[in-house]
Amino acid sequence: MNLAEMRALLVKRDLQLTKSLGQNFLHDGNQLRRIVAAAELQPADRVLEIGPGLGPLTELLLAGAGEVLAIEKDGRLVDFLREHFAAANLKLRHDDALAWLKGGPHDWRGWKLVANLPYSVASPILVELALARPGPDRMVATLQYEVAQRLMAGAGDEDYGVLTLLVQLDYEPGGWFKIPAGCFFPAPEVDSACVTLRRRAQPLLPDEQRPVFVKIVKRAFSQRRKMMLKLLKQDWPADALTSALADLNISPLERAEKLTLEQFAALTRQLVAATRPATGV
Repeated sequence: MNLAEMRALLVKRDLQLTKSLGQNFLHDGNQLRRIVAAAELQPADRVLEIGPGLGPLTELLLAGAGEVLAIEKDGRLVDFLREHFAAANLKLRHDDALAWLKGGPHDWRGWKLVANLPYSVASPILVELALARPGPDRMVATLQYEVAQRLMAGAGDEDYGVLTLLVQLDYEPGGWFKIPAGCFFPAPEVDSACVTLRRRAQPLLPDEQRPVFVKIVKRAFSQRRKMMLKLLKQDWPADALTSALADLNISPLERAEKLTLEQFAALTRQLVAATRPATGV
């Protein structure tokens, strides 16, 4: 579906796009094909698409995957998609994607996320999927360029923070490419980027320690310019923290933005071990 066809369809169905729903539809065929190529689809793949809009990406996903589940919040678009893809192997859900994901649990083993995510909910959706047990095998997402930078960041980078760590705990950043605003209709006020995230072959932490990791990261970045030790003392005993940092050769004066993902994972293991209740014989 090119731009002319998209405009004609919107006029024909008298559809007024809603800015609050993040309705900026990608129409550039080259960019759509690049997104699908990044997903490396196989005929047996199951694909989750969030925010299909008028379905230009959906059409390519249906051609390359075995099953597509699309979640669309706008009921007007749901009606169109049901008509347009009536004969296709498309499972369409009329729902708020973030609320539906939070209402899980959902088993995404063997699934891939391939979606042009609404800007306003892209970050929480990715975190929700990344922390799911299990999450999708791969996530290929188009989102605001600044969010993409945060997903790709490393320790010491200006964009490094909570989003980086919560997603990278289980997903390794792959390739990415920028998508100019002119490739969308209507054109957003910002540039976009498509990122690829691959689930790690081996998890960095066992399931039972993951909530502790999340708590540490959120507290450590709650005030970026403060020393991490002072912030973490709100939740953990000072002696356990001092000992754990010393064992890991981390300065007590260090700020969270300087610690790598691996150091946060190691700190999680140390604090879990130090604060685990003693068991009698």
